[in-house]
Amino acid sequence: MKITFRLFFLASFFVFLFSCGSTESEEELSETLELSSLNEFSAYQETQLLNITANMYWFTEIDVNWISIEPRYGTNNASVEVTAASNTIYEKRTGTITVKGGNLTKTITITQAAREENTGELDANKPPSQNFDLSTWKLNTPENNGSGFAKTISVSEINSGYEDDEYFYTGADGGMVFKCPIDGFKTSANTSYTRVELREMLRGTDTSISTQGVNKNNWVFGTAPDSDKNAAAGYDGEMTATLAINHVTTTGSSSHIGRLIIGQIHANDDEPIRVYYRKLKDNALGSIYFAHEPTDGNGDEQWIDVIGSRSSSAANPEDGIALNEKFTYTINVVGDLLTFTVSREGKEDVVKTVNMQNSGFNISGQYMYFKAGIYQANNTGDADDYAQATFYALEKSHTAN
Repeated sequence: MKITFRLFFLASFFVFLFSCGSTESEEELSETLELSSLNEFSAYQETQLLNITANMYWFTEIDVNWISIEPRYGTNNASVEVTAASNTIYEKRTGTITVKGGNLTKTITITQAAREENTGELDANKPPSQNFDLSTWKLNTPENNGSGFAKTISVSEINSGYEDDEYFYTGADGGMVFKCPIDGFKTSANTSYTRVELREMLRGTDTSISTQGVNKNNWVFGTAPDSDKNAAAGYDGEMTATLAINHVTTTGSSSHIGRLIIGQIHANDDEPIRVYYRKLKDNALGSIYFAHEPTDGNGDEQWIDVIGSRSSSAANPEDGIALNEKFTYTINVVGDLLTFTVSREGKEDVVKTVNMQNSGFNISGQYMYFKAGIYQANNTGDADDYAQATFYALEKSHTAN
């Protein structure tokens, strides 16, 4: 009997051990991966928390470039920050986040509201990006970016309600104010002037596309090779701006005082057009003129007076533009023909043209982008002297490929 009992006890013990081991094994193999829900994101940059419930290592995948996650991977339960960049298009958009762990895969769809269309009415209580279409512009400022050069405000940042009380803000009349001091940080070691200036970024928020080059961030002239036209975001272009100059520099050398740049087409290294406003201290009215700078080996820089004169000793221009007077300029390029127009209420348009056929911009590799705002053209005056302009309209277009 004792032997039988011992055998029975041993057999029961081993069954118990086996059953315990089996249960633990089953528990170890039971995987858990669950995701919480998220609300629809607003059209402006927004961050929400996504809760991940897991008992394993997991990682994430995203199928669009306007969604970011921090952290991208982890172990067990976690809350991750999901950020949607500002929506720069006038349509609702969606993207998918996939979370993978062990043998499990979970997905969640992110939905973001469409950008609101501008009504054309300027609201002093809104940031510039809500009064103007800045979906394809970035901003350069004279602030330090941390490395001794000018701070850049990205397309995403500027369209998330960016304002700066000193340099870039909405004025009391709803206009977009650019205020640029003489003293400040420059965009590179190769420039001597500060700027509070928009730079066209046709890639929008798609930072996978390079800023420079013949690509979907920039445009080319219609006379460029077909391969460049196909590679670029578009060809030819027109930019129209309505603005008023509020203040010009009043200190500095006679060749610099009172001048600022208010619009450009910039190419690889040169400017097909650089538009200036200038008002001298003893004059009640200001002048408008522009420069056309061909590429190296294709001639000297050309200067074209439009209203008044660019001379440092010019008399008061009879038909000049006063401070705070609204006017409109249009830069238009079709093929090799550059047309610049100044329009004012109650006055005839002033139109100047330049044939750029031999300026070197219609060859392969030359790319273009518009610029608007203030590029300071005085670096000799007092540090706190400044130029200021308020824009009331800013529109641009290109021919699609």
